Amino acid sequence: MTLKTQDRSQRETWPLEFPGSLPAQPASLGAAGNDRPPAGASPGSGRTGAAQLQEPFPAGERRIPTSPPERDGGQVADAGDAAGNAPSKGVLRRHPFAFIIALLALILATASGYLYWDYTTHFQSTDDAFIAARQFAVAPKVSGYITAVPVTDNQHIAAGDVIARIDERDFRVALEQAQAQVASAQAGIQNIDAQISTQQAQIASSQAQVDQAQAALVFARQQAARYQDLAQKGYGSVQNAQQFTSQLNQQQAALQSAQANLKLAQRQVESLKAQRESAVAGLQQAKAQRHQAQLNLSYTTVTAAQPGRIVQLGAAVGQYAQSGTSLTMFVPDEIWVTANFKETQLDAMRPGQPATVSIDAYPERTIRGHVASVQPGSGTAFSLLPAENATGNFVKIVQRVPVKIVLDNPPPDVALGPGMAVVPTVQIDRAPALYERLRAWL
Repeated sequence: MTLKTQDRSQRETWPLEFPGSLPAQPASLGAAGNDRPPAGASPGSGRTGAAQLQEPFPAGERRIPTSPPERDGGQVADAGDAAGNAPSKGVLRRHPFAFIIALLALILATASGYLYWDYTTHFQSTDDAFIAARQFAVAPKVSGYITAVPVTDNQHIAAGDVIARIDERDFRVALEQAQAQVASAQAGIQNIDAQISTQQAQIASSQAQVDQAQAALVFARQQAARYQDLAQKGYGSVQNAQQFTSQLNQQQAALQSAQANLKLAQRQVESLKAQRESAVAGLQQAKAQRHQAQLNLSYTTVTAAQPGRIVQLGAAVGQYAQSGTSLTMFVPDEIWVTANFKETQLDAMRPGQPATVSIDAYPERTIRGHVASVQPGSGTAFSLLPAENATGNFVKIVQRVPVKIVLDNPPPDVALGPGMAVVPTVQIDRAPALYERLRAWL
């Protein structure tokens, strides 16, 4: 049995119905675009309403659906096929340019990541680093009232510049006294030298007396021998023999006396020489006292031993400065960076490797330097209370080792001092990275 249809322009297609199923909605509405029946049609007789159900068929009859309407060009217009059965296009076919851009971005990101990884493997960096210096306190060696302080806080001074002056009048008087003692000692030495010269003349005179006595003794011995021989032979008197024998004894005594005087004069010279040595020692002591007085006088002017900066100035005019009391802190210009690298970063780090230092206080500045040395031990090993791993439970912790980095070109127009935080980066591989080679090529 076929369904009743209207003309071709208003033909509708009804899906097949199976027993027990609800009637399906029409695929398309009437020509008017709604579910109302056409004009002139009685209710219940038309088949074009979307809300109307299909009339039941007598038992035994077969329902034959009408063929779907054909569109222009011979294509079948099926709403269900157009809605759900049409093949969907892929993302690549729908957005080819977006896919190409995403692919290029992925390749660029991968290449950039590799360049960054290859570049970072040539360097080691740490943020646990600070500027260090051997700062010290400036103190006078002598006590006295401060008369002048020509410097101020945080001022940069050169070697030899005056930091403070102490009243020098007492020390100048002490220097004059020391100079007078030196002059007195020198005069004493000159007096002893004159005495030695006089004694040398006395020795010469005593030596002449000895020579004279020896000559007289020789003649007296000859005379005594002659008259004794004459007396024995009977040609001379015994009295003459005894007289010349007595003269011989007298000449022997005179010779002994002259020799004794000569020895006394010589011993006197030795005594004068000993006195002279004592006077020379006294002169040296006087000169040492004079030199000490000169040093004490120079200590009244406190100067800088090396270029640096004045920090925490405490000296003031009129203040009584005790010997050894701090007047100010001094920070030398010689500074370096103490970088506490992890021990796992020291495998390829050696002295002499170049480094760049970024200062937190001046982020626009980059200072170049080089590794000077690596401390032979971790920082905790040299602390006041080093860790004792042999007691209690042990937990392995990566230690940090101080590395000294010397600055090659510290900027003179900024204030760099101990404790300022920096970020050093050490180039542990001298071979240029791929990024550097590409940059040089481009």
